Amino acid sequence: MSQLAVASDERALVNALKGGDEAAFARVVRDYSPSMVRLAGTIVGSRAVAEEVVQETWLAVLQSIHRFEARSTLKTWVFRILTNTAKTRAVRERRSTPFSTLVEDATEPTVAPDRFLGPDARYAGHWASVPERWRDLPEQSLLAGEVIDVVAHAIDNLPPAQRAVISLRDVEGWDSSEVCDALQLTEGNQRVLLHRARAKVRLAIETRLAVH
Repeated sequence: MSQLAVASDERALVNALKGGDEAAFARVVRDYSPSMVRLAGTIVGSRAVAEEVVQETWLAVLQSIHRFEARSTLKTWVFRILTNTAKTRAVRERRSTPFSTLVEDATEPTVAPDRFLGPDARYAGHWASVPERWRDLPEQSLLAGEVIDVVAHAIDNLPPAQRAVISLRDVEGWDSSEVCDALQLTEGNQRVLLHRARAKVRLAIETRLAVH
């Protein structure tokens, strides 16, 4: 579908929502809610609370859709409301640290220092333990259910901001501008958080494959 057709479809959908079309509302709830629950869960730390956040978000969407001016996509606008609602709920639940402070985890090393040669080595600073080349591994190893479980577990154990960014980029397939808009992050912060999240997930996979 062309960008023009997509834009036309979105305008029609927004107009239907503003006109109180119940079928249109049911459509966006069906399409967006699973991803919304996952994202809210990365912020509030509980699926039950995440589902409540999603319900609050849809209520807010219904109350404010008439003010939507299409300065962003409908999806990004809805997810921005979700993120703000989740942050407020997280503070109230005392389950999460605000995103603004979580961005500071960008100062931690992306890769463990012991993966590099020390200052006294001939090639100081070079890899001591070179990362596995996934393309050289047997396909069945990469596709095995156990490896998929490792990835899911690794993502679940990331710091909230990293978990939210990698979930939207690599699980939901969002582009960087959409993630920055929805999570209210700068492009630089988004890039660093994604890089660190991917590095940790990759390390988890390497560690798992190394035992085989």
